[in-house]
Amino acid sequence: MTHFDVATAAVQAALDAGARYADARVMHRRYESMSARNGEIEELSQDEDAGIGVRALVGSSWGFFAVPDLSDAAARTAGTRAARIAKASARVPGPAVDLVPTGGQSGSWASACAVDPLSVALSDKGDLLVHATKISHENGADVAEGLYQIWDTSKWFVSSEGHRIDQHVRECGAGISATVIGDGETQRRSYPSYRGQYGTSGWELVDSLDLGAHAARIAQEARELLTAPMCPSGETTLILGGEQLALQIHESVGHAIELDRILGWEAAFAGTSWLDLTQLGQLRYGSELMNITIDPTIPGALGSFGFDDEGTPATKRDAVREGRWVGVLAGRDSAAVAGLDYAGSVRSDGWSRLPMVRMTNVGLEPGPHTLDEIIDATDDGILMDINRSWSIDDKRLNFQFGCEVGWEIKNGRRGRMLRNPTYTGIGPQFWRSMDMLSGETVAWGTPNCGKGQPGQVGHTGHPAAPARFTNVRVGVRG
Repeated sequence: MTHFDVATAAVQAALDAGARYADARVMHRRYESMSARNGEIEELSQDEDAGIGVRALVGSSWGFFAVPDLSDAAARTAGTRAARIAKASARVPGPAVDLVPTGGQSGSWASACAVDPLSVALSDKGDLLVHATKISHENGADVAEGLYQIWDTSKWFVSSEGHRIDQHVRECGAGISATVIGDGETQRRSYPSYRGQYGTSGWELVDSLDLGAHAARIAQEARELLTAPMCPSGETTLILGGEQLALQIHESVGHAIELDRILGWEAAFAGTSWLDLTQLGQLRYGSELMNITIDPTIPGALGSFGFDDEGTPATKRDAVREGRWVGVLAGRDSAAVAGLDYAGSVRSDGWSRLPMVRMTNVGLEPGPHTLDEIIDATDDGILMDINRSWSIDDKRLNFQFGCEVGWEIKNGRRGRMLRNPTYTGIGPQFWRSMDMLSGETVAWGTPNCGKGQPGQVGHTGHPAAPARFTNVRVGVRG
């Protein structure tokens, strides 16, 4: 039997057991990671699994069942049990659940990949991490660490509406960090971000990072931070580097526009949302420079795919246009409840997990300036970059972020390095204060977005460029 045959058998079994809609995903995933410390390999992890997950809809209730067995009998059993779970749940009255139409989609999609990351020799990958961490350690890092991760995922999706889709998604990325320990002070610098850079790409992405070329610099900057002056406290003009702005987008926009949070269906890990659907199309989220898109079609970005895990084709749409909130991340059922006519943002992190609304590539469209032009135009402010810590309330409204490094900006020039820089704000007030935006966009990948119970790890992308914000409170202590 093919994987499509297995999925079809599961869907038919769910229908035979009384489901009015059913879908099934066969998934096969290979994972590999390696880490190094101070010039020596520390850990190698390799894993592989496969299975099928079946959703069944009965009345107003979903049922889900998954098995790590791709035989015809196991698939049929999974379909039958998914329908039985849905039937049992449907005994509790609830609002009607419909699905926005997508049509019976057929297709095949694969992410671009020039160099298969799993085909690269382990010795070459190890040499890369050993070399970079050794250089960093020799240049002053007390702890120099490096890590790469690879995911190779194949999916086959079938639904009772006629979907028949297969996808092959290859993702990888890497990063290094240097930690130094002083007298009552620990500092860290990372490259290219605190968790590395990731994308739907082959090993060419890791090669392009050139980790070894940045290893000495981050160690020296971390040591310099030990004696740098503390970030001052007060309100000032804040310039954020693109990597930090990517996390700002993720936490204060991406999670806030997840429709299941807005509807109150989901609250695990990241809370619900301050947004009210009655304000969709009207609410002023930010300044007119703020144009946020939901775009799973970006080549190479970590949140890219051909179809989501409900079979909806990848489509670019607006979330915020010229500062006004106009769109959400939605699934077929949540969109129908909200009266919307689109979905396309549902994924799961494996065959054994129920798909849910997840960020795809949620990013900020570029502006007209460069970072140098933004600095030139700033008389007094602080530039912060590379995230170090974050906290945000369960409505995705009040936040506080810490960065690895800050620099004074005086009279249009970058000055002294500042240690332990932090800033705080309230989402819409903060975004409304954005008055300059760079066009130097990078699609930063987040490989560890947590959501759901049982917990799932999502892979998201966030195109972002340096931007300037006015009257921001910085130097928050405690």
